Amino acid sequence: MTIRILAWLVLAGILFATVSPIGLRPPVTLSVNADRALAFAGMSFLFVLAYPRAALRVCVAMLAGVAAFELLQYLSPTRHPGMIDALAKMGGVIAGGLAGVLFLRLLRRRRRQRR
Repeated sequence: MTIRILAWLVLAGILFATVSPIGLRPPVTLSVNADRALAFAGMSFLFVLAYPRAALRVCVAMLAGVAAFELLQYLSPTRHPGMIDALAKMGGVIAGGLAGVLFLRLLRRRRRQRR
């Protein structure tokens, strides 16, 4: 499975968990905001690896996506969107994006050293 397919599947899973009724959500393993931040960090990391030449655009789009995800929650009567939730998700996007960029730089440095 390519990294791009995996990134899009993770996005679909997060979207489902975000807008589905509470009863269909996966169980929380850490605090709610830590789970949110980690999910979005992982997704951001994967998207930066999948689209390395567009890392900044990917992260900006994902930050806008967080806002859209929060707004979509208004469509579900069992969901409660909020600013704290959005900030946790945005923090995850930024952390995952930075981790992805750093990981790619380390890979490039290693490749140069092997030559």
